[in-house]
Amino acid sequence: MPLAVRLLGLAIFAQGTSEFMLSGLLPDIAADLGVSIPDAGLLVSAFALGMVVGAPVLAVATLRLPRRTTLVAFQLVFTAGHVVGALAPGYGVLFATRVVSALAYAGFWAVAAATAVSLVPPEAKGRALSVVGTGLTLATVVGVPAGTVLSQHAGWRAAFWGVVALTALSALSLLATLPAPARTGSDTETPSLRRELAGLARPRLWLSFLLTTLTFGAAVVTFSYLAPLLTEVTGLPAGWVPAVLALYGVGGLIGITAGGRLADTAPLRTLVTGGAALTLSSAALALAAGSRAATLALVLLLGFTGYLVNPALQARAFRLAPDAPTLVPAVSTSAFNVGITLTPLLGGLTIDAGLGFRSVAWVGALTGLLGVLAALLAAALQRRTPAPPAARPAAPAPEPAVAARS
Repeated sequence: MPLAVRLLGLAIFAQGTSEFMLSGLLPDIAADLGVSIPDAGLLVSAFALGMVVGAPVLAVATLRLPRRTTLVAFQLVFTAGHVVGALAPGYGVLFATRVVSALAYAGFWAVAAATAVSLVPPEAKGRALSVVGTGLTLATVVGVPAGTVLSQHAGWRAAFWGVVALTALSALSLLATLPAPARTGSDTETPSLRRELAGLARPRLWLSFLLTTLTFGAAVVTFSYLAPLLTEVTGLPAGWVPAVLALYGVGGLIGITAGGRLADTAPLRTLVTGGAALTLSSAALALAAGSRAATLALVLLLGFTGYLVNPALQARAFRLAPDAPTLVPAVSTSAFNVGITLTPLLGGLTIDAGLGFRSVAWVGALTGLLGVLAALLAAALQRRTPAPPAARPAAPAPEPAVAARS
């Protein structure tokens, strides 16, 4: 695997830490800025919505720019947003920086996925995407706990400065390792928005995006409410929560590594079996959350099954629209974040309805079941419909590739 692909994963680690670390910083932010915890929680929602909107919009806006230049520019904007956020005198400024940072991160994700698959042979696309996605998994295992500890000892602003340092370091590494920016596109053909949009006009592709929303939404909903589930239902002391959250991340790290190898050989089988395992794991947790041993085992399994399908989701989208190498990862990024936004909202509604914290696992099971049905439909359509034509040799690429996204 090219070093540049691994360094793209490092960049996602740095920025992904910022995406998730606020869950551990909310009480300190609320106290420091004089707002309620629910108001501070809107900072998380603002980031997710910025990701949904930012990925496709910025992918279009930067379509004709060299990818190395685009990636580093997004990192600079992200870094500047966190510098201002670390110095923010009030809630309004911090809220604005979260939106700006999310837009830059979304654009980076989309271009990073397209860049990663351009640097490897076609048969290694799934593995490349899993390497990039591993950065996000490591953010939940290492980055988020580290940010929480840093906040506890030096204040929440110190966690923002930590993200600034990591992102600046990754920007320098990408400047040193990515191919030199010439012009986005090949020597004979420049990028075409019309061609990219035409590549998106495939119903099977949008079914794949729906599958992404459902499957990753099922994976993230239980994780979003795992802390109160552990303390209120399982009866674990609050001090155990960071370790159990890290256990989920360890499962995710193993899952995304295995999924990267399966994505290139059996993507639909991985989506069906992985989605079914995710559904069953969520239902089992809803039933057995009162048992400590069962809960710990199922949290590990949830992380594994939730991230196992991630590379297959992204690699399949690339294969369905090889002539839209920039917009496919952009819309995929939006699809992931729609799931991240909607299913925790549904979980919160079930809790507010008095159904208890176990209900969020049932939301995950139901969403996972819908994802399995969507995967079975995709498999049936694939048997009936011929695959799209391979990308033309002159298809756009940002820089010269070594060989001919989650």
